[in-house]
Amino acid sequence: MNNKFFMPKIRSLLQRSRIVWVMLFTSLLLSSCVKYDASVNFNRPSHGEIVQHIKLGERLTSFSGDAATQWLNSIEQRAKHLQGKVKRLSSEEITVTIPFDNGAELKQKFNQFFSPVESLAATKAPEELPAIDSKLDLTQNNLLLLLRNHLSYDLDLRSLSLIANNSNVLVSPGSVFDLEFSLNTPWGGRSIEKSANSIHPETFANGRQLLWKLQPGQLNHIEVVFWMPDFLGIGTVFICLFVALGIFLRYSFMPDPQTPLSSPITQNQ
Repeated sequence: MNNKFFMPKIRSLLQRSRIVWVMLFTSLLLSSCVKYDASVNFNRPSHGEIVQHIKLGERLTSFSGDAATQWLNSIEQRAKHLQGKVKRLSSEEITVTIPFDNGAELKQKFNQFFSPVESLAATKAPEELPAIDSKLDLTQNNLLLLLRNHLSYDLDLRSLSLIANNSNVLVSPGSVFDLEFSLNTPWGGRSIEKSANSIHPETFANGRQLLWKLQPGQLNHIEVVFWMPDFLGIGTVFICLFVALGIFLRYSFMPDPQTPLSSPITQNQ
């Protein structure tokens, strides 16, 4: 009698605990599978490098190693196509560095690197390689001695919310992807957060580094204004000042070449 009474409850409890264990296992399996850090570093005005650091979790590579390896290989190929360098830290971790010489080249290389590769996408299922819309824009205004830079970056990560669930347990994209974007400039920058999808950055290195935590499964908008010295303008002003100083010294301390010299006084013999 007691067994008939307790067995259904025990069976129900076991079923509930099984669901809990599946949820815990799923979150453990997929937590922080992909860590992706992208940064734009200005070493000097209009010159710098794009740096990406990609690290795949061991759980991800153990369950889908072939797909992860092909994805890292595609990143390496794209970087080399843009005259970039790739450093393999391990089978799951790489660092990509792509140089740029001006603002237009930064915009062109950044957008080309992060644009979808159709040939690769055709060989992958949507849940393995979701389409991501990425667009960076940079406008520069020369104000003689200073260069004003207006950078905006729009990143659509809503496709990451379509990650396939495991055992009918929906996994939050934020628990799978750890994504960051940072900007490093000599004088720092000012974030503009007027858009509904704007992200507030964290500041480091006395404001010279701005870091945004990207939100998987959402629209992300980054906008920032930063100033840098314009060495070409500074050199032009220095040359003008040097020429002006030379003219001043010429006419202040040396005789005018158009003034005739007085004839020497002859002595009476």
